[in-house]
Amino acid sequence: MKVVVVSGGVISGLGKGITTSSLGRLLKARGISVTIIKIDPYLNVDAGTMNPYQHGEVFVLDDGTEADLDLGNYERFLGQSLVGSHNLTTGKIYRSVIEKERRGDYLGNTVQIIPHVTGEIKRAIREVAQSTGAEVVLVEVGGTVGDIESMPFLEALRELSYELGEGQMAFVHTTLVPVVGPVGESKTKPTQHSVRELRAIGIRPTMIVARGPAPLSAEIKSKISLFCDVPPEAVISVPDQALIYEVPLVLEAQGVGAHLTKLLGLTGREPEYGPWKEFLDTHRKGEGSVEVAVVGKYTELRDAYLSHTEAFHHVQGRLGCAIHLSWYDAEDLPRDASAMQRLEASDAILVPGGFGARGVEGKVQAIELARTHGIPFLGVCYGFQMAAVEFARNVLALPKANTSEVDPHTPDPVVCLLEEQKTVGGLGGSMRLGSQKVSLSEESAVARVYGRTEIWERHRHRFEINPAYLDRFRAHGLQVTGRSSDGRVEVLELGEHPFFLGVQYHPEFLSRPESPHPLYVALVRAALARKEVPRPDAPTPSLA
Repeated sequence: MKVVVVSGGVISGLGKGITTSSLGRLLKARGISVTIIKIDPYLNVDAGTMNPYQHGEVFVLDDGTEADLDLGNYERFLGQSLVGSHNLTTGKIYRSVIEKERRGDYLGNTVQIIPHVTGEIKRAIREVAQSTGAEVVLVEVGGTVGDIESMPFLEALRELSYELGEGQMAFVHTTLVPVVGPVGESKTKPTQHSVRELRAIGIRPTMIVARGPAPLSAEIKSKISLFCDVPPEAVISVPDQALIYEVPLVLEAQGVGAHLTKLLGLTGREPEYGPWKEFLDTHRKGEGSVEVAVVGKYTELRDAYLSHTEAFHHVQGRLGCAIHLSWYDAEDLPRDASAMQRLEASDAILVPGGFGARGVEGKVQAIELARTHGIPFLGVCYGFQMAAVEFARNVLALPKANTSEVDPHTPDPVVCLLEEQKTVGGLGGSMRLGSQKVSLSEESAVARVYGRTEIWERHRHRFEINPAYLDRFRAHGLQVTGRSSDGRVEVLELGEHPFFLGVQYHPEFLSRPESPHPLYVALVRAALARKEVPRPDAPTPSLA
């Protein structure tokens, strides 16, 4: 087993996840098999019950694990699916240790952080390496060096380095090099202090990835090399990029791939980036443009919808048109007439998932606008459920129709609680989660989009469409064109509309740079087609 550890210093949010993902891409481009583990030092067992405003998007894996959003970056960069064991949290580790203590596994020993907690961390890392058969395991340590929460994990990794021996492990430290003052001078002190903190716990970095707004000069690289005791070629400059998928090539241009394989004693072929570069070249074209409105309730923190944003980047890399996302707070829409006017001018509307009553009426208004004005629409999870609510209110003439999640006493619960959820007590990991099969109707629009009638998609929901209303939906044109194996409604589509689809699952989790999700491709194509059709309010072209 060979291990690459990516740690961070100075501040969080430096891009450790993108650095880790990019290193994985560099190795994979050389034919080296890799896998990635994310360490989250919080006490939560998983990210499932966290507020998106605090932690960003909850990314769902095939096995139903609710994980940190960096797991999504790993999957997108590597083009491979991960499972719950790839996300370690303090909660998971401590729960495992306490369960073992209760069973008597420690044979009467006093259970301590060292060696029992650190031993459990090492066991978990080794288990992932063995189960995947990967040549290299990349481990990202969340937070910053010096945080009390991450200390057991860093100690475990120090011990693991000693156990594996020379040449089996590399430590990559991501740090901030700010540019301050009127002359734009790069400052290395934060990096020096961060590395000193790391070395104080017994870890010597073998590579430093310096983040900042501008590339490092040779002088600054030499200074960091001298004060942090790493070779100059191991000081890597990664300035801000317009697109995160550029980062692997930024690292490659500085010899990181060759340096890392040399450090670990690995042999690999010359790197192959053909499809990756083709994706980037197409993305840069920007031939034509569309505006996609995203109507959500967490729009102040775009990381809450990270996978949606990346899915549209993937589509741009396939179609070559510029895709501009306009963000609308669903809570503001009912009282903002100008926002509704701007929304009406959009080329497409996406209503993503969410929970709770806040913003529901704004989402319903946005969906009504899309339905009545022929605007291409995609509703995901809660957006799918709100499409059913909007249709029931405004087409079936059931003005009080709602989801029982918002109004438990609604006379028309067109969205209601899953039967097996009615007896659930705890919230963590208790929803319908993970990858499940969906069967699509022959000749349906959604089947044409996918090019097949059987798909597997990831789920994260607790409520579902009430089957008691399906006959009335169908009679008025809203068709059920996708069902789960046990008959649950998975897809709704409006036949007389240019593009109106709602899906219970989360397609954004399966979109990849080299393989954009077909639903997002279809939405953007519908938006492009709409731009080519003159609208009723458009001025008549001059013949002059």
